[in-house]
Amino acid sequence: MKELVIGKNDAGQRLDRFISKSLPLLPPGLLQKYIRIKRIKVNGGRAQRDQRLQQGDVLQLYINDEFFEQPREENLFLTLFRPSLDIVYEDENLLLLNKRPGLVVHADETEKVNTLINHIQAYLYQKREWNPKWENAFTPALCNRIDRNTGGIVIAAKNAETLRIINEKIRDREIDKRYLCITLGAPTPPAGKIECFLLKDEQKKQVAVYHRPIPGGKTAVTRYQTLEKRGELALVEVELLTGRTHQIRASFADLGHPLLGDGKYGVGEKNKRYGETRQALYSYRLTFDFPTDAGILNYLKGRSFQVDEVPFREKYFPAK
Repeated sequence: MKELVIGKNDAGQRLDRFISKSLPLLPPGLLQKYIRIKRIKVNGGRAQRDQRLQQGDVLQLYINDEFFEQPREENLFLTLFRPSLDIVYEDENLLLLNKRPGLVVHADETEKVNTLINHIQAYLYQKREWNPKWENAFTPALCNRIDRNTGGIVIAAKNAETLRIINEKIRDREIDKRYLCITLGAPTPPAGKIECFLLKDEQKKQVAVYHRPIPGGKTAVTRYQTLEKRGELALVEVELLTGRTHQIRASFADLGHPLLGDGKYGVGEKNKRYGETRQALYSYRLTFDFPTDAGILNYLKGRSFQVDEVPFREKYFPAK
C-alpha cells in the first residue's frame, strides 16, 4: 500500500483524473474498478471517482508496485486493461495467435502501446503466468513476425527453452508455414517454385528482386500452387522455404502477378478499384513437422493448426 498526500496545487481535482495523471500506467478501466472495490481510498474511507480532492487529503492506494513506475517501452503492456487476442492454441509453453491485419507485432515509430507483444504480455500478466518483477523472469517473446498488414498465425514463447527450440526449428525448416494470397492474374505455371535473391533497402523499407547472386542479397525460395481462379484474380497457396522480408509480395510482383491490395509492390489502380488497402496475404496454417528431437515440445510433433477464417478468401472465393 502506498499513500499520497494532496497538496495545495492538486486540490480541487477529481479523484480519477488525479490518479490518471499520477499513475499513467494504470488503465482507466482498472482505475475505476479499484475505486469501486475500495483498493483506492480517501482518508481511509470509500472514495468516489468524481469527488473533489481537498488539500491534506490522504489517498491509500492498494495497487501493484509496477503501476507506480514511469512509462517505458518495456512496461507499456500494463496500460492494456482488456488484452485482445485471437488464440488458436495455448499450452504451458507457447501461444499460437491469429494476428489481425493492421496490428504491428512490435513497437515501431507509429505505435508503442497497441502491439501484439504488449497484448500477449498483458494477457499473461493478468493470468498471473508472468510478471516482470519476478526474479530472473523470462519476457514472453515472439518466435516469428508478420508484416503489419498481413494476418495469420504467430508463435509466442512463454519460456526460454521454448523460444530456443522454436527458433531452432524455424531455422532448420522443421515448421511448415502455409499462406493464402490473391494475385492479380494467375501464375504460370499454376504450380511451381520461385527462386531469386532479395536485397533489402532499409530506407525505403522494401526489397528488390534479382535473378543472380548480388552482394548483400539473400536467397529466397517460394513454392506455390494455384487453388482457384475467378476473373482476373487467383487464389494461391504459398509455402515459404526461406523466410525473407516481403518474400511473397516481392516474388509474385516480379513474376508479373502482384498481390491484390499491396500498396508497396502492387498495382494502385486495381487496388483502388477493388477497394483494398492491405495486401491479400494470410499465414493460415502451421504444422510442427519435427523430424528431429524437439525436447519439451515433442508432444507437438505432427500437429497442425489453422485459422477459422481468411477474410479475403470468403470475400473473393466463397465456398461453392
